[in-house]
Amino acid sequence: MPKEAVFTMKLEAELRDAFMSEVEAAHRPASQVVRELMREFIQRRREEREYDEFLRRKVEIARASMRAGRGRSNEDVEAEFAALRAELEREADETGS
Repeated sequence: MPKEAVFTMKLEAELRDAFMSEVEAAHRPASQVVRELMREFIQRRREEREYDEFLRRKVEIARASMRAGRGRSNEDVEAEFAALRAELEREADETGS
């Protein structure tokens, strides 16, 4: 891809010096590393947005299910699992575990 844009930025001298030392130690051009960092940032942000949208859809589906009467209350779920925990504890006590 042709490089046609120039990107100028201000940063602390210490940060620049540390960055330049690291890219030199890696035998890589600073501009290449910055481009990679930008691409990684863009990809990470896209994935975050996709995941947020996935969660939003899941929550909306769950809410619709609850409105349609197909869901269970938190109290019902907690009661069921409290009974399961009590049963497991009782079995563990009986076997001496």
